[in-house]
Amino acid sequence: MHPPFSVIFLTTLIGAGQGLYMALYFVDLGARLEKLPPMDDVSFHALGGLITLVLLAAGLLASFFHLGHPERAWRSAARWRTSWLSREVIVLPLFMALVFLWSLGKWLGWPGMALLGVVTVIVSVALFVCTGMIYASIKFLQEWHSPLTVVNYLLLGSASGFTLSTAWAAWHGQSNVIFLGACAMALTLTAFLTRSAALVRNARLKPKSSLQSAIGVRHSRIVQKSQGFMGGSFNTREFFHGKPPAVLKHVKWAFLLLAFLVPLILLAAGLYAMAAGQQGPSFSLLAAAFAVQYLGLVAERWFFFAQANHPQNLYYQVVS
Repeated sequence: MHPPFSVIFLTTLIGAGQGLYMALYFVDLGARLEKLPPMDDVSFHALGGLITLVLLAAGLLASFFHLGHPERAWRSAARWRTSWLSREVIVLPLFMALVFLWSLGKWLGWPGMALLGVVTVIVSVALFVCTGMIYASIKFLQEWHSPLTVVNYLLLGSASGFTLSTAWAAWHGQSNVIFLGACAMALTLTAFLTRSAALVRNARLKPKSSLQSAIGVRHSRIVQKSQGFMGGSFNTREFFHGKPPAVLKHVKWAFLLLAFLVPLILLAAGLYAMAAGQQGPSFSLLAAAFAVQYLGLVAERWFFFAQANHPQNLYYQVVS
């Protein structure tokens, strides 16, 4: 498939926002249960919620660049009974509204924020499911049609959000940095295992279609000499990335390093610096961990789209 950068930024940005909000909520829940040190409602929770909203809004804005008629975007919610895309279009603004109310409530000290927080976390998980199912529900794209697709969207977004929350906590001091950093490392490692499982699964896939089934001719030897016209078309542009196999191989190793290995090293170094009382170096290392991990997730999402082999490419093999 042709990787659309608007969708790449949409899914990575809102995933980081969802993960960040869940980190903020769990810190608040831990403080309420007297398991974690409390953090300031205004400077940590409310402003952290504002950062979440900025990430969500940036992702939503990026999605409009993928639309041929952005003014008709509201129509995408009409088929919510059968379409996961329509459900995502409904759930995303709902999640943004709930995050706004929770952040405002933290800023103004409203009661009832614990219950609102639970509802918002549930909606956040629902948004992960909707986003992942947009791709996992497409049966003819075998690389996507797997429960691992939904699991990876959930884990990768949560990992990046918790990494960001670790840097955010380090900016405010030592409280909860170790807890959030440990969660970020655990999520990153788990995401590495599930994403690697998806890579192994996809490498073992056997195509269900062939050139014979694509053109309806049951001959044992068929060789395509021409596409049928001298130039490219919508099909050749939108359903194939146009890159040689070597590029996919390099991108795969790049995202494995940038999304998983390097952030784990930076997180460990940042937590060590924080334990040693070095708040400035700790914040720099943890902020770098999020920046590197986000770049890795952009590469991972590009690979996710590029690796999907659309069956129509069996027919449109060559231009001329």
